[in-house]
This record gives sequence, structure tokens and C-alpha cells, in this order.
Amino acid sequence: MRQRMLSEELKIRYGMKVYKLSLSSGCTCPNRDGTIAYGGCTFCSEGGSGEFAAPFIPLRDQIEFAKKKVEAKLPKEGQDRRLYIAYFQSFTNTYGDPERLFELYREAAMRPDIAAVSIGTRPDCLGDRVLEMLCRLQEIKPVWVELGLQTMHDKTAERVHRGYPLTVFEDAYKRLKNAGIEAIVHIIMGLPGESRSDMLDTVRYLASLKPVPDGIKIAQLQILKGTALGREYQNDPFPVMTLEEYCELIKDCLAILPEDIVIHRLTGDGPKNLLIAPSWSADKKRALNTMRKYLQ
Repeated sequence: MRQRMLSEELKIRYGMKVYKLSLSSGCTCPNRDGTIAYGGCTFCSEGGSGEFAAPFIPLRDQIEFAKKKVEAKLPKEGQDRRLYIAYFQSFTNTYGDPERLFELYREAAMRPDIAAVSIGTRPDCLGDRVLEMLCRLQEIKPVWVELGLQTMHDKTAERVHRGYPLTVFEDAYKRLKNAGIEAIVHIIMGLPGESRSDMLDTVRYLASLKPVPDGIKIAQLQILKGTALGREYQNDPFPVMTLEEYCELIKDCLAILPEDIVIHRLTGDGPKNLLIAPSWSADKKRALNTMRKYLQ
């Protein structure tokens, strides 16, 4: 592949491997609390896609909790020199009082072991006060904003109850880039009703943006228990991609994307205890090994 994976990019930036800490900001989502709608996007879990994040406790304790999970897989040598990305993952992390959020994110950014602060959010939750807060934060440490687009197709977005049209994404993306903030875009392959061509259209759309996104996260649709999509699938199953079909699709996606987009991820790996389909999602090692063969 022509693009760099995030792990490679971070080694270039910081001269060492950098690890992500999945954290919680205590935010909910306007697509859940009635501001836009109730229930959220049909594919989103009760944990707001953050089942692996630390619980919402004081941030210092969250970070220590998350570091222990990361370090359990690593040698003890060099623990005091490791760098981390503070990744606020669950729900919509710019949906709330900007001053409260600034103090929370500032606490993370001020730590010497935190290299950058990554904030997952929706494009419709980036008002002027929020953007000003992010710019203040960026004076301390690099800030990444991860935008959940999922698809460029408004018809699909309506079907999965995303809650905003493509024009809202375009405005938020433009404002982030004008402010000099890194933007990482999330997309989902295999949303109900989308053809292979529809999925590649979303990738072509992102490749056409000026400037191009700083990063991209691509994941297969994961149908989870407790979601509206899970109930829909169990009542009336629709086709899901095989691992081989997904790998072929990713190969085509990478051929479209410019080489200066950093690839943050190419598969999703949701909680196994909630997974309904596709079954191959439960075997992350097999999925990644198969993908490497396709991409070589």
C-alpha cells in the first residue's frame, strides 16, 4: 500500500511507538437525548461505540486504568518513557459545555506522557464556541478531531438515522481545516442498502476533498446486539460481506485514496459478546492476516 498506517506515522513524528488510551468525557449524543432524535444511529451500541474506553471517573484515574490495559501486553522496560494518544472515544465528545470539556482535555494535554488529544465527535456538534475551545487546546498539544461520516449518501444516512445531511459534514470539515486542526474521517463499509459502487463513491468523495483528510478510519459494518440495526437484521437478515469480499474492497479503497492520507484503521473489532454478524469480525488476528495477504 502507498499510504502510511498510523503506527508508522507516529514513529516518524515522535521517533517511537505511540499507544492509544481510550477515555470517556462524560458526554452523551444529540441523536440520543432528543435534541435531534432518540435512539442514536441504528448501528451504534449502548456504549456509544466506546465499549473499550475507560469508565467516566476522574481523568487521572481513567488514564491509569487505560495505561494498565495497554501495558499488560507490553514489556515492563521503558514504561516511564512511553507516549500515548488521549483518545476520547465514547459518544459525542464536543457535545456539552465547552469550558468543562476544555478543562478535561487540558488536563490530558498537560501531561508529559500524552503526545496528542484525539476527540471523537459528530459534524453537527462543532459550533463556534467548540471550535474556539479546540484551538485553545491545540496551543498546548496537537488536537485531532475524528468525524463520524460513515457514508456520503444522504439516503443511507437517513436509513441508519445518522441525523445530519452531507452539507453539515462539509461545513464542519472546512471549518476544522481552516482552523488548522487535524481531521480524521470515519466511514463504514457495508451499510444496509449500499452497493459496492456506493461504498467506493464515499471513498472517492473523501479523496476529492481539498485539502484531503489528515486520516481515515475504515471499518466493516458490525451488527451488534442491543442496536436497532441488530433487531432489524434478526427480523429480516440482509447480506453482509465475507472477509474475502471486504479485503478486496479495502484493496480498491486504498487504490483510490491519495498517498498522503494516514490510515488509522482498516477493520473494526467491536465487543465479541455483542457481535451478531459478520462472524469473522470476532477473529481480529485472522482478519488482519488475511488483509495483509490481499494488500501485499
